[in-house]
Amino acid sequence: MPTNKRSLLKRLSLKSRLVLAAIVWLTAMVIAAGISVPSQVFHYMEDDAKSQLSIYMDEISAALEADESGNLTLTSNLSDPRFSRPYSGLYWSATTASDLLRSRSLWDKTITSKRKGKEYFGARDEKLIYLKTSLYYPDFQGPIEVLIGIDEQPIEDTVRDLMSQLWIILALLYFGVLSVIMLQVQWSLSPLSKMQKELHQLRSGDKTSLDQDYPKEVAPVVSDLNALVFHYQELLERARHHAGNLSHALKTPLSVLRNEIATLDKETSDSLLPPVHQIQSQIDYHLGRARMAGSKNILSVRANAAERVDAISMAFDKVYAQRGVTLINELDSDIEVAVDQTDLDEMVGNLLENAYKWSENLIRVHSIDNKSGTIKLIIEDDGPGIADDDIDSVLQRGVRLDETTPGTGLGLNIVTEMAHSYRGKLALSKSSMGGLKAVLTLKTCQ
Repeated sequence: MPTNKRSLLKRLSLKSRLVLAAIVWLTAMVIAAGISVPSQVFHYMEDDAKSQLSIYMDEISAALEADESGNLTLTSNLSDPRFSRPYSGLYWSATTASDLLRSRSLWDKTITSKRKGKEYFGARDEKLIYLKTSLYYPDFQGPIEVLIGIDEQPIEDTVRDLMSQLWIILALLYFGVLSVIMLQVQWSLSPLSKMQKELHQLRSGDKTSLDQDYPKEVAPVVSDLNALVFHYQELLERARHHAGNLSHALKTPLSVLRNEIATLDKETSDSLLPPVHQIQSQIDYHLGRARMAGSKNILSVRANAAERVDAISMAFDKVYAQRGVTLINELDSDIEVAVDQTDLDEMVGNLLENAYKWSENLIRVHSIDNKSGTIKLIIEDDGPGIADDDIDSVLQRGVRLDETTPGTGLGLNIVTEMAHSYRGKLALSKSSMGGLKAVLTLKTCQ
């Protein structure tokens, strides 16, 4: 089977698999019944006809005698009048080496054979169901070959009429059983449909957990999922509280240190301020990592990318007004990504800030829809760009290619790790505009 077909079968839903299996099984059974039933009925009627012919054979055997001239003769009329009616479809003949005796129903014809005596045909060349035997009498030197045959066509007509009714019955049975199976599948899989609906409500923030009234086969999964969601929410909330407490606990001592250092002489101040700024950078970095765990309702987060780019660019237009940089936002207004708005601001803000710092005149923001649940947000500028050898290194924490430009070297690394926390990624390359091209891949809201 081709790989694409196997892949398609693997992606089939449970309902589709069950219904497809039922259709294949039912179709095979109906076809088997449609083929085997006529054959069985025909063989049954054929055996019944041969049973009747065996009675006629006994009757003929008892009535055959030799006359005074030594010729073969039938001493009494047979019980079935069809033997006397021409071309009736019921025939017999008795043959010796020198004599032939036949039923009146053959009229001026004889029973003929084909395929070396395996098939026999009557007065109208109709195919016969037959019995053949050899009789030995004291008055005859050789055997008497007796053959009795009956027209096969009436049986075939009966079977054909029966099959026209049988196919109607099989069709009704097919669609009836298939309907019952589909109802059974629908009813059996209804808990999974309910779970899917509740998961959607969980993602949209309408619920905080799944209901417990599920069948025993599904209940353990629901229970474990509820426990996992609860544990995640608790862990995330605790991490956020710790991050906030740490921020407030360190803010005041650092402010005091900066104020005290500012009162010192310039040489001492210049030597002490960099470590303080470094401490502040490390705090900002690790607080950012704590936020990277996602929002409190990670399953229901969404943000409009075009709106956030407009809002952030308005702020940067004021900060970098003297540089005269123009940003063109080509994002569709209906694009929503599955990212917390604050986290999207953090990621897009770092990328736009980097573009504003290095762009000569123009920044372009656009997107590519992958049609697979993800979208690529692309930010390009016409600045000097980054050498291919340095692209991987700038995504590492604390790496700065130009120490003269203000910054901590944490921005691109934070964007990389935040994107990863949302099952996305950040890729850098050379832009067709000459500068840097940042491609941020994120999940879209379903």
